[in-house]
Amino acid sequence: MRTIKNIFLLLFIALAFSACMDEYTEEFTANSPVYLSYEDLRAGVKSVDSRDLVNPGKIYFKDGYLFIVEEFEGVHIIDNQNPADPQNVGFIEIPGNVDIAIKEDILYADSYIDLVAIDISDINNPEEVDRVEDVLPYTLPPADEDYRFAEVDEEKGVVTGWEIKRVRQEMEYHYYPIYRWGYAEDAMFNAAPKLSSAGGQSTFGVGGSMARFGLYDDYLYAVDEANLHVFDVKVPGSPSEIGQQNVGWNVETMFIYDNHMFLGTRSGMRIFNIEVPTYPVYVSDFWHVTSCDPVVIADGYAYVTLRGGTTCGSTVNRLDVLQLADDYVDNDLIASYPLHGPYGLGIDGDVLFVCDGDAGLKVYDAEDKTAIDDHMISHFANINTYDVIPLGGYLFMIGDDGFYQYDYSDLQNITQVSHIPVYRED
Repeated sequence: MRTIKNIFLLLFIALAFSACMDEYTEEFTANSPVYLSYEDLRAGVKSVDSRDLVNPGKIYFKDGYLFIVEEFEGVHIIDNQNPADPQNVGFIEIPGNVDIAIKEDILYADSYIDLVAIDISDINNPEEVDRVEDVLPYTLPPADEDYRFAEVDEEKGVVTGWEIKRVRQEMEYHYYPIYRWGYAEDAMFNAAPKLSSAGGQSTFGVGGSMARFGLYDDYLYAVDEANLHVFDVKVPGSPSEIGQQNVGWNVETMFIYDNHMFLGTRSGMRIFNIEVPTYPVYVSDFWHVTSCDPVVIADGYAYVTLRGGTTCGSTVNRLDVLQLADDYVDNDLIASYPLHGPYGLGIDGDVLFVCDGDAGLKVYDAEDKTAIDDHMISHFANINTYDVIPLGGYLFMIGDDGFYQYDYSDLQNITQVSHIPVYRED
């Protein structure tokens, strides 16, 4: 009997000790969150005068206009009807914006945890017309990796930044995704525009290979690291959430082609059938070494750049070329080519454009898939490149020091026709 009492006493002490541990606090120097209230977030979309490019990210093209995302702040509007003289004509403030897509006259953008719909029919006066709240993951911006994270209180709003200071708190942690945008590890959608019957205007715009938003039929897709978010945009100005679906882990890229969705992850490419757009069906995988990798597809071939580095998980930098099966199940790797540190890429017919980081822009004749590196057409070496959109003989390229535009209608004489520089304070 005494033994049983002793056992209960020991259990009581253990539980009491455990309870005390749950209440344990610690003081330390941390990344302490800086908040934007939900009220201010949802009043933050504004059309303002044009401003300089400072930290440009994703690019998008539609009907003679370029849209360049400014990291977490909004979208630059560039009138590109004269490619030799593009005009920076306005800016849309969108707090927390990283990705965009455009259907008809409606621009869709992420604004931290919300999806916003912005009417751009009057390009000089864009106006928010709808918002789907609390539909995207609560995500944290990059922080100083030399310090730990202080507690995040979601009731206070979204986290827009960090300040380094001493904090005292109970040691309880939650997982939040960290933004992987811009020149680090992101990607998603690139496809040719679908023309409407009205005046030659396109129904959809065209994005670069490094985006996370994509349009297909009457649906908008947005991907985070593990989930695909699906929105009904039959009425472009009134998006509605359909739901979300787990599509893997460490998802970074999406390319839509032939009723299929190609997702690039850090461990490989996953393929889904989207003949039923609201319910993508898994088809197959192609595994590779851990790396960061956007994907583009053309004429039955997939072109995948793999980039190594600290955050990408390996030291491999290369271009893989896959021949896709008719059913996209048994796809064959037919060639690999070493690169310096590739990011985005684009394909127009047999012309392949590769952003090879600080090794510059490389242009190849890709007709012979087994000898692409023997057929370089041009190399623009003195720029740090990020992503491209090839379209109609013009190449739109975003890099570390701004937006570049090239005329490639004559492949033997590809020329830079314009440049909008980045302005950063020293």
